[in-house]
Amino acid sequence: MKDLLLIAAFAAVGAGASGLLGWPAVRLLRSRSVALSLFSVAVVTVLAMTSGTLVVAQAMFLSHHDLGVVITVLCMGAVVSLATAALLGRQVVAGSRALALAARTVGSDAGFAAPDGPLGSELAALSAELSATSARLAESRRREQTLESSRRELIAWISHDLRTPLAGLRAMAEALEDGVAEDPRRYHAQIRTEVDRLTGMVDDLFELSRIQAGALTLSLSRVSVYDLVGDAIAGAHPLARQRGVRLLGDSVEPAPVEVDGREITRVLGNLLVNAIRSTPADGVVAVAARQERGEVVLSVTDGCGGIPEPDLARVFETGWRGVSARTPRVPAEVGADAAHSDARHGDSGAGLGLAIVRGIVEAHAGRASVHNVTGGCCFEIALPAAAVLR
Repeated sequence: MKDLLLIAAFAAVGAGASGLLGWPAVRLLRSRSVALSLFSVAVVTVLAMTSGTLVVAQAMFLSHHDLGVVITVLCMGAVVSLATAALLGRQVVAGSRALALAARTVGSDAGFAAPDGPLGSELAALSAELSATSARLAESRRREQTLESSRRELIAWISHDLRTPLAGLRAMAEALEDGVAEDPRRYHAQIRTEVDRLTGMVDDLFELSRIQAGALTLSLSRVSVYDLVGDAIAGAHPLARQRGVRLLGDSVEPAPVEVDGREITRVLGNLLVNAIRSTPADGVVAVAARQERGEVVLSVTDGCGGIPEPDLARVFETGWRGVSARTPRVPAEVGADAAHSDARHGDSGAGLGLAIVRGIVEAHAGRASVHNVTGGCCFEIALPAAAVLR
């Protein structure tokens, strides 16, 4: 037992001395190439093993022949170990360089191109993360391009929709000022109508800016969708009567939701106004509500004839305008400049109504969607159902 302890002590002294000498070298090389660091670790390990073995051999008073055999075996082992460490280091460096080259493709139009050769598990995991990051960057870039396109479209439509009523207002004001208006009261009514239209557009712009800035404050309360639908139908009924459109709300389940009643009523009001404006006279606009899988789904179905399939994905985009449909009448004496174009499913005429709908619904952790049905289209908003009271 004492002999084993003594051998262990001699081996520890020899190996420890080599380790102490090699430790500074390992620390100095830690910021250099990974291959060089791995090779230096292998060198320190081999030196420690060799030193410990030689010290023990000297202490055992081996013959020259036996000592030569031990040294030969140690040298062969050292050569093989160092060669293996060098090859391993080269593989790691090659994989790192290939991954570094591939990392330059992150965020490119073609997407991340992973290295062809095999990688270690850590480098493979890093490659997968780079691929996922590249996909997120591409999606973010596409979203930014879509938003930029929507912003430009919105600016173009807003410029048009502000310029035309302002031109009409100016022409009507000049006609009244010059005393050439045959029916001043009619002009005053038209001016009031255009001012109300402009006010609605400005209100929509302000609301949309609050939504996009995340400054929309919700006052949540528990209400029944039956009451929400009733309020929205009551508000839209005069427009429906004026246009000869029937409103139906018989398929509404009295399901509870926890929402801001004012904002959701505005959502339903926007959808109903759009549906009524795009439905021909003697048509029907139906409102329904159902409960499914922890959600309450409210739908507004119209008779607009349907939305082209390519446009369905863009309906809720800011500034999107559907097919130009109607031009409100203005006094003939004012001229064509006072004509103000409206658009199918555009609400305020600037393509803001449905963008506001989506923003308010998403602020309630819900979702908005649209799909075509026979003779028209169906807009749906899904809101989280309120917890059942016990």
